[in-house]
Amino acid sequence: MTALVLVAASGLAGEVAAAASANEFRYDEIVAVDDNRERWGEVIGSVDGVGGAKVIGPVEVVTDCGADLVICAGAGTTRRRLAERLSGYGVAPERYATVVHPSASVPAGCVLGAGTVLLAGVVLTAGVRVGRHVVVMPNVVLTHDDIVGDYATLCAGVTLGGEVVIGEAAYLGMSSSVRQRTTVGADSVLGMGAVLLNDLPAGETWAGVPARSLNSRQELIW
Repeated sequence: MTALVLVAASGLAGEVAAAASANEFRYDEIVAVDDNRERWGEVIGSVDGVGGAKVIGPVEVVTDCGADLVICAGAGTTRRRLAERLSGYGVAPERYATVVHPSASVPAGCVLGAGTVLLAGVVLTAGVRVGRHVVVMPNVVLTHDDIVGDYATLCAGVTLGGEVVIGEAAYLGMSSSVRQRTTVGADSVLGMGAVLLNDLPAGETWAGVPARSLNSRQELIW
């Protein structure tokens, strides 16, 4: 019996359960864990109880179950903290599965890290490197020689030109786009619909067309 455990009972976990179930190779069982007791027994990612993933208990459950894992917190910084926590419990990197929806295009010569998720309609063109625990949402396009750092989050409809570098735990909002040979710094945020023409420094939040720095994240329209 093969089982997949989704760590964090989020909306993303429901999406990952659907993507994993759509593959020809299907897990016999897909469940979720979360420290919030109020979620235990809930089925996420399903409106009628069919499909989805049942929340079976706290995160510590994964330490001795032997199943494949995917960390499903929406924020990359939270995924990073959970990965560090699980490492402290003795969870080996080999336990993390890579989930790719069957409609995603990943040609030979592209590399995906452990724990990374590609949802429906994602396209990688050539020579793309995607790190560990990255979340790439529907219809994202990554073109030639892009590099996506660990724990980055690319929301639906993001488009990267060629040779773009995305830093660790960076967040790119829905339908944002990044000019070729541009760098998005670690832990930075690019707002929804933004067009990035220049390098975005680490830790900053930019939005708009063309994208510019915001004085505070409260200015950002998610």
